[in-house]
Formats: sequence, C-alpha cells, structure tokens
Amino acid sequence: MDNDDRQVGQILGRREALKVLGAAGAAVVAGCVPGSAQPTSISGAGAAYGAAATALPTGTTEVAAQAGEATSAAGSVALPACVVRPELTEGPYFVDERLNRLDIRSDPGTGVVEAGALLALTFRVSRVGDGSCIPLEGAWVDIWHCNALGVYSDVSDPGFDTSGQQFLRGYQVTDAIGVAAFTTIYPGWYSGRTLHIHFKIRTGVGEGETSFYDFTSQLFFDEALNDRVHAQQPYASKGRRDTLNRADRIYDDQLLLAVTETGQGYAAAFDIGLQID
Repeated sequence: MDNDDRQVGQILGRREALKVLGAAGAAVVAGCVPGSAQPTSISGAGAAYGAAATALPTGTTEVAAQAGEATSAAGSVALPACVVRPELTEGPYFVDERLNRLDIRSDPGTGVVEAGALLALTFRVSRVGDGSCIPLEGAWVDIWHCNALGVYSDVSDPGFDTSGQQFLRGYQVTDAIGVAAFTTIYPGWYSGRTLHIHFKIRTGVGEGETSFYDFTSQLFFDEALNDRVHAQQPYASKGRRDTLNRADRIYDDQLLLAVTETGQGYAAAFDIGLQID
C-alpha cells in the first residue's frame, strides 16, 4: 500500500475559490468556510438545501429517508458550507464495483458484515461557479476503505488476498438536494497511513450521460476520537497505530470530518463544493 502519496488534480484554496465564484460569490465563500456553523442565506437556486443541511439525522437507517423528505421543503435558499476541498490521490485500491447501496458493510456474495463501530456518513455536494453554489443532483459518490484490521476488499496484496469480495465498497447517487448517505464502519489502519476513507464523486457515468467529471479525495478523523474507537475490539487486536495525522504524507485538515456520537455509533456530514466546467 505504498502508492497513496501521489498528488492528483488541482487544489483550490480560498483565493482560487473566490475567483471561481466571482465578485458576487465572495460573500458566499467568506460565510462558508470549513467549520462554519452558520450557512449564508441567498436567493436564487437550490431551494430547500439549507433546511436539509440542518435537519439531517444522526442515526443510520433513517439518513436516506429523512434527507429525501427534506427535498420537498420550500422557501428561500440557505446556502450550505460551499467549500472547495483539496483533491487527493485515488490510491491503489479503487475498484469500480458499481454497487449501488446505502449500507456498504457486508460482502454481497456471503452476506458477512464487517465488524466495527457504526458510522453514518452523509455527503452534501454542491456545484460552485458563476457566482453561485447550488446542490448537485445525480452525481455518483463512491466510498471505499479498509476494515477494522486494515484490509481492503477485492484486491490482491502481499499481506492478503480478498479477490472477489466487496465489503466496504459502494456508491450512492446524490438526490435533488445534493445528498448521498452511507452506513459503514469506522475505518481501521495499515502501516504508513493514518485513518482515512477514500471517496470519488463523478458525473456523466449514468446511462445516456455524456459530460464526465471525476473528483477524488480522502476523509480523515480527529486523533482523540481515533484513540477512543481503536481502544475497542476488533480494532485493538491489531495493536497500536504507527502513523498519526501529523505524520501522514497525505493528511489535510480541510478534509477532517466533524464526527458526533449517536446512540448507535457515530455520524458525520461532509459538505463539498465542486467546480465543474
């Protein structure tokens, strides 16, 4: 697993994002920085996004249903945290399985569910450009990551061979308010990397679509939470992690998830704005 450190794509910082949005969008980015708790209200496109962004549940099986209900909300637009994030390497283990499913924990062939702390992960995807930031509907969001013991599915590696298995892989299509939700587990670790989840957002991959766009990056976790989760089984059986966030060659705090604890496990929502030509 030594090919994860190649930078790909363009990293858009605050200044570049302002250029993308133009003068009319300067206030948008200013009011929607990473960690911002209050969205900026504007009028125009993307009705109901703000209502959905603040009403997403912290459970797991209810995520998709409640997000769908929010789609029908009306009124003025409350802009989400329209943040242009860094694009990072795909890594060696992306497999285009095309598994459309909310719960990615199991292997479809055997039905075996990967053990680990439950994680409800929600993406809120927007399209940034021309002074606007609107929900991106119809985008494919893929996620994939290792299990509690650091093993990926459907790959042949010197340390393991999971060819044909498909646990902890899947995609969802963003709805009318740009939401794609997953049920997974808190990731494990392997030597040389901090804890992370890979994700890819694509357009143009559905039947009849022609305008292709591909954005790939990774999500990271707070170290104090990593320690708490990995003190539990089955994570603890792998031993102490050898690479923390600060030593990881890819880690970027713009991609750090804000995770909350729920009655069932953990939940996190990730806002991302994409510049699509």
